[in-house]
Amino acid sequence: MRLIVAIPTAGRRQVIAPTVRDIARQTRLPDLVLVVIAQADDIDAGQLGDLPFPVQIVTGERGSTLQRNAALDLMVKGDIALFLDDDFLMAPDYLANMETLFASRPDVVMATGTVLADGIHGPGLLHGEGYKIASAPAPSLPPRAEEIYNCYGCNMAVRTDVATEHRIRFDARMKLYAWLEDVDFSRQMAFHGHIVKSTAMRGVHLGTKVGRSSGLRVGYVQIANPLYLITKGTMSWPRALNILCRNLASNLVKSLRPEAEIDRRGRLRGNLSAIGDMLLGRMAPERVLKFK
Repeated sequence: MRLIVAIPTAGRRQVIAPTVRDIARQTRLPDLVLVVIAQADDIDAGQLGDLPFPVQIVTGERGSTLQRNAALDLMVKGDIALFLDDDFLMAPDYLANMETLFASRPDVVMATGTVLADGIHGPGLLHGEGYKIASAPAPSLPPRAEEIYNCYGCNMAVRTDVATEHRIRFDARMKLYAWLEDVDFSRQMAFHGHIVKSTAMRGVHLGTKVGRSSGLRVGYVQIANPLYLITKGTMSWPRALNILCRNLASNLVKSLRPEAEIDRRGRLRGNLSAIGDMLLGRMAPERVLKFK
């Protein structure tokens, strides 16, 4: 069993290098780290030359679904692929515990870890802050792996044999900020085994705001992607409607006094644009590309 860490990144040069270097703290080092970039200046390869594990830099078309698929295409039989966001820091025993889980549970096809802190819900965390949180001693409770509906995209491990055998890939129609790609992929994998959340696999999602998609784009996919997944059959109507109504209401209310780090008014305009496209019968996830 090879453990391959795959990290797609684009336009976040100052974020990716310290994230990759932090992997050197793992008690079980990865067999390979794949960094999938969109263009050459997305990473400074010179900062990754003295690490205790091999790093391969791969170029793929920009977009997290496309970049993750580029990594999947390089996997071989028996690999476990851990897809990380470029701002996710693992606790030092994350990979060791992940290996134990997949070795002891052949019925598990996907697993996600416990997020100790998530900067996506605020101004974001610095690498130093995330390092301290992720390095805290683990609780002295027996580890648990409970079944869940979907993995969280910032850290999700995949048994690649299953994905390859059943031709499961991330949906290339969900462009750029491919919101809910983790749900779509998880629900396809769920036909072939269990999807679990492990308390032993712990980490911190920094939620770094540098290089993120515009408010208009985020707002558009908040409506378009759930509705698209309904048509695919990878999300139920009640779950999708709950998600899109919650986001629309949040953007509407908070646009009156928006947070400094979130473009609420841009998101609201994107929401309304998606609703307009839906009423005109032309809504599609690819239409997010019309926004700057």
